[in-house]
Amino acid sequence: MADPTGAEGSFSHYFTDPGDDRPRRPRPVTVVVDGTPYELTSGAGVFSHGALDEGTALLIDRGATPAAHATSVADLGCGWGAIAVALASRVPTATVWALDTNPRAVALCAANAAACGLDNVTAVTVAADPSLGGLDPAVTFDAVWSNPPVRIGKSALHGLLTAALARLRPGGSAHLVVHKHLGSDSLQRWLEAQGHPTVRRLSRGGYRLLDVGPVGP
Repeated sequence: MADPTGAEGSFSHYFTDPGDDRPRRPRPVTVVVDGTPYELTSGAGVFSHGALDEGTALLIDRGATPAAHATSVADLGCGWGAIAVALASRVPTATVWALDTNPRAVALCAANAAACGLDNVTAVTVAADPSLGGLDPAVTFDAVWSNPPVRIGKSALHGLLTAALARLRPGGSAHLVVHKHLGSDSLQRWLEAQGHPTVRRLSRGGYRLLDVGPVGP
């Protein structure tokens, strides 16, 4: 659930037919996390088919380090699971909620986590609405990581982010990667206007890493 133009060039990365969770044209992708290579499988109809996109790579390499005490973290827009796998390997005692609107992506993410021996990933198909429909309302997060789907439109994007941020526990934070040409600076201003303090951690190759929060008591 990142830039939907990707390899396929359409919004099908987000809105596939219900139940169409079959990987198509599988391609291997190696994702290195803290020096450890993980062999994952990407598929057509899921963002970044056949390669790890630059924004996600930056978030994995230079994003905030998950807190050792975290018990519940989220990858919002998991795609085929690169961020979820990174989080699961770094905080093995936490449940990693891998969330996406695309059931094919969710199935690929779950399969990739299992193939890597990471049993702390729970992949869930959620609705593209402000409630993250499909995810138990009782689920909350210590942190959220995301390469968010900016091209679904501001209204839908803001709804998804609002829903995810509303589930942060006290002291929780979010960590986003957004390209400047896709509205990173305006998104930062919007987050701050919503009462979410946001700091630009770094910029590289046009991408901004944004740290949001932490949430107050």
